[in-house]
Amino acid sequence: MNLTKDLQQRTAAITHFIFDVDGVMTDGHLFLTEQGEACKGFHVRDGLGLQLLQRAGIRIAVISGRDSPIVTSRLHTLGIHEIYQGISHKGDAYATFKQRHQLQDHQIAYMGDDLIDLPVLCQTGLAIGVADAHEQVRQHAHWCTRNPGGQGAVREACEWLLQAQNKLQPLIQHYLPVA
Repeated sequence: MNLTKDLQQRTAAITHFIFDVDGVMTDGHLFLTEQGEACKGFHVRDGLGLQLLQRAGIRIAVISGRDSPIVTSRLHTLGIHEIYQGISHKGDAYATFKQRHQLQDHQIAYMGDDLIDLPVLCQTGLAIGVADAHEQVRQHAHWCTRNPGGQGAVREACEWLLQAQNKLQPLIQHYLPVA
């Protein structure tokens, strides 16, 4: 992995990773009925990527513009409980998160896809965009995935960060058969 000196410094400092949901963990499609949200599709590999981050000691949170019981259920299944939903001003939730954990910007990575994510992307130490993110997000991101949101982009970002921190290979070893 060839990282610029700037990216090496940014990735080395990350202890917490915040994710958007719609357009990042999902492909951004909304399936609505008269009763509200009907379903969301999550890529199973993204879930394992999030678990790998947690095993490496990186704490995970979510800030989402929408409020969804489906998201809460999925995240709780993955052991993620710091969830900010229905947030119209993500910068406010980010400030609350930083204060709660007594963190500095350089310790936090954020992954987003749209304009609502810019206030956080522009503050964090490591800003990541999905391949199909809005042009402004891609311009402000330090790194962008090759995969679009909902199609393995989260897993790609998790493994990329873990590889940059030299933590990925020991985690992969856990899954290899014993010779």
